[in-house]
Amino acid sequence: MSTVFENIISGAWAGRFVWADDLCVAFATIEPTSPGHVLVVPRTPYEAWTDAPADVAAHLMTVARTIGLAQKAAFDVPRAGLAIAGFEVPHTHLHVIPLRDETDLALSKAAPASDEELDSTMTALRGALCAAGHTAHVPTDMSSAALA
Repeated sequence: MSTVFENIISGAWAGRFVWADDLCVAFATIEPTSPGHVLVVPRTPYEAWTDAPADVAAHLMTVARTIGLAQKAAFDVPRAGLAIAGFEVPHTHLHVIPLRDETDLALSKAAPASDEELDSTMTALRGALCAAGHTAHVPTDMSSAALA
């Protein structure tokens, strides 16, 4: 059975992508803790992050850092936070969250965002990633995980 994330990555279910490479993608969560919250997800469905090979885990962290830097620029926040929990979907995912304060890191405060808010924040984040020189990893079509 496919996970929610496999369905999003394949295009069977809708997603708003800000990053795509051979090993992973990053897309908006529909229930952010703060505007601009994204998930970095490996294309291969490892149930827990500790199940991923070391090189994949390191790559996910590198991509999360790149996105965190772009979040700071796009949303004028003092920090970007990182959380790895994985109880809700059995497919490794890193939450990269623009932080205004520590409460933004609380996954329990996640709430549905409107389509307009998700489109606006992901457009801003995609722009910041391009401005930082990562255009090759920003999918041309925000709704697709396809590589350019």
